[in-house]
Amino acid sequence: MFRALREQFPHAHCELDFRTPLELLVATILSAQTTDVGVNKVTPTLFARYPDAAAYAGADREELEELLRPTGFFRAKAKSVMTLGQTLVERFDGQVPPRLKDLVTLPGVGRKTAFVVLGDAFGQPGLTVDTHFGRVVRRMGWTDLDDPVKVEAAIGAMFPRKDWTQLSHVLIFQGRRICHAKRPACGVCPVARWCPSYGVGEVDPDKARALLKFELAPGAVRPAGVPEPAAVR
Repeated sequence: MFRALREQFPHAHCELDFRTPLELLVATILSAQTTDVGVNKVTPTLFARYPDAAAYAGADREELEELLRPTGFFRAKAKSVMTLGQTLVERFDGQVPPRLKDLVTLPGVGRKTAFVVLGDAFGQPGLTVDTHFGRVVRRMGWTDLDDPVKVEAAIGAMFPRKDWTQLSHVLIFQGRRICHAKRPACGVCPVARWCPSYGVGEVDPDKARALLKFELAPGAVRPAGVPEPAAVR
């Protein structure tokens, strides 16, 4: 199933725009309760205005809140990134630490956020158990666990550590584009033949294809070289 998903989504990657570990960390915190597309619209201005941890630590609260307003929960998020900046300056010389045990001590950073940063900014394997990841592995019958930490341990035991980051990406792509929460597109799912949940969604190939969401941005097109899922036979 992993091989089939990897073939379906060879371009699977973190969909938050970033250049540095700090940018990815901040963007991931901002992505709570909103889409990556929405965060990516805000971060170019945000990152230019606040280029380092010290800038966040010394930010004007109202100005930062206004920048973050489109992401929702902007007051709480402004407080989080300001406190994050202060903690990084005080404890880590303004740098994002490349270790899980340090990252999870930062304000607003749990294991999910930490693994995003470790995997995509530092190249250290990690499983990002978000809502998409959890939903997909349960539907595919890989686990019946709900607790994210237990899911992380169970799925991590099934795969070589080197595959963890890419596994996270393809499962999240599958959850966002095909295996939707309310109406999965079972009729064009690349793992339908093995999936115990086949049939919980639309099985007619044409109707299922109409449900596909290949990119988060409205009107976005499928990247070059990425095939359209074939109908399940």
